[in-house]
Amino acid sequence: MSDNKRKGDSRDSRDKSRRRFRPDGTPIWGQRQIDGPGVWVTCVKGKERQTVGELYEVFESLSTQLWPHDGEGAAENAEGSDEEGGGADDLEKQIAKEIASMKRPRKETRFANCQTNTPCVVFISCKPPIDPVKLVTTHVKNVVDTGVTHTRFSQRLTPVSASCVANIPEIQTLCGRLVKKALAEEPDKKFTYKIELRLRNHSTLKRDQLIPELAKTVPEGHTVSLENPELYILVEIFKSVCGISVVKDYYKLHKFNVMEIAHARNARVEEDEGRITEKGTEAAVEPSPAAIVGE
Repeated sequence: MSDNKRKGDSRDSRDKSRRRFRPDGTPIWGQRQIDGPGVWVTCVKGKERQTVGELYEVFESLSTQLWPHDGEGAAENAEGSDEEGGGADDLEKQIAKEIASMKRPRKETRFANCQTNTPCVVFISCKPPIDPVKLVTTHVKNVVDTGVTHTRFSQRLTPVSASCVANIPEIQTLCGRLVKKALAEEPDKKFTYKIELRLRNHSTLKRDQLIPELAKTVPEGHTVSLENPELYILVEIFKSVCGISVVKDYYKLHKFNVMEIAHARNARVEEDEGRITEKGTEAAVEPSPAAIVGE
């Protein structure tokens, strides 16, 4: 009886240990695994944790504007209508409102940090309906317009529309699907494109081997342009994960490096202000023709 019990206990412990891993061998406990969609971010060394915190704030603010939470506007309107009322029941209404807000379910977090265990590199995953490409391009264009990044340590942001295991068949399938989706926005136009490939902590696939395979996924009629392409196929391979997205204006927007964009814009503004100051000084010092005649 005791032997059977020991066998049952050992079998249960083995089953529990097996359940800690997915069929592909990755753990289902502990740190969150890298999985798209999301955003790759390079940052100042040693400031990875601070980078995640500041990007949470920026991304949450942008996502609220671009993809408002369901019922958010209705709840605000209801609260506003309650505040307009007056009378003896105000206190009771206020108490009832506070109780209702406590019972209201918390908003689901749309972003999650995935541990990379690599200096200067952060990955933040996004939940639907967040579109990483739209999120990043909106933030980058805001920095271009204002020169304000709202971050201190974030550098280059690379959106990832979807991810897969880093092997050629999986990468080709994913790339083909995303490219077709991007081309479908203007089905009659023939685009020029360029493949931007970046490998980090990965030695299995080689650049010369992978780029021709990626080019095969682009339909015929669209041509490669290394100097001034209209579409950029961004391929980021980190360890055993590959993330892909299709974007526009990648070079024009400094490869989505917000720190570089802000520095360049602010330097240009300071230079323009200096020229205006110099012109004003010269105009004040130069004597007028009437004064010269009077002499």
